[in-house]
Amino acid sequence: MKALVTGGTSLLGSTTARKLRARGDDVTVFQRRPSGLGAREVLADIADAEAVTRAVQGADVVIHAAAKVEMAGPWPAFEQTNIKGTVNLVRTARDSGVQRFVYVSSPSVAHAGRSLVGRPATPASPESARGSYARSKAAAERLALAANESGFSVVAVRPHLVWGPGDQQLVGRIITRARQGRLAIIGTGTALVDTTYVDNAADALVAAADRAHELGGRAFVVSNGEPRPVSELLNRIVVAAGLPPIRLRVPAAVARAAGAVFEQLWDRLNREDEPPITRFLAEQLSTAHWFDQRETRRLLAWRPAVGLDEGFSRLAEWFRASKPTGSL
Repeated sequence: MKALVTGGTSLLGSTTARKLRARGDDVTVFQRRPSGLGAREVLADIADAEAVTRAVQGADVVIHAAAKVEMAGPWPAFEQTNIKGTVNLVRTARDSGVQRFVYVSSPSVAHAGRSLVGRPATPASPESARGSYARSKAAAERLALAANESGFSVVAVRPHLVWGPGDQQLVGRIITRARQGRLAIIGTGTALVDTTYVDNAADALVAAADRAHELGGRAFVVSNGEPRPVSELLNRIVVAAGLPPIRLRVPAAVARAAGAVFEQLWDRLNREDEPPITRFLAEQLSTAHWFDQRETRRLLAWRPAVGLDEGFSRLAEWFRASKPTGSL
């Protein structure tokens, strides 16, 4: 099939594009800078209507992975990329004859700060989602799914905490904080959290694209299905990078209060860099969030191919190969 993948320089977007090309699909990638994937590229902002029109021409399916992914920042920036950009792409794809659309969402769209234990994919809620990223993704998911109709099937896939070698989002942030001595276990560190190795997340997106006609209008949470204590996950990442285990601990209530203060300060100063802590991050690191994967696996006809232990082995090998700098 002819596929357009947005966010081709991201870990998930690039991995998905590679998997599509490896099986023989005709792939176009859309992002702001060259991806080095060897596919046809359209380099522009997702809000550029003319560029989006060029990118979707002739496509059978669109996998929309491009997004602004930050812990904090001015709301208009999230709205412009995550909401307006998605609306622009959905409308253009539908009007151009694209038949299948996969929106890459996040479980945070339905996370109100409380533990999620064995939950299915509940409806996205911009009203209760925590932080500008989650709220904007929730609004965009709603708008994307609302466009589902006969001849234009829209599926939302919410990969949970995607990571892997070269990851700048989760792994990169963790290692940077660890090297600076600022990485802490929030609360007891025993909350069970599920994650998704990047190859598994990409396979799920491809499966959703293949089955969109059957699943239009639905949202699915995707994960490895191997929940582990958050302290174990953090420590396995830092140890893979050759760093010592985390010793700093901060009570959950203190972390959340500090996050609220930093959010207000960053908003008042209109700062675009990331604060040391936010309420969303404190909640993510101190509450359980793992999901029932049975229906997802059945309907997508998909199962994770790479287990957590194998994933951490690959991550450690990547760090060893990256020395002497070990840079991300």
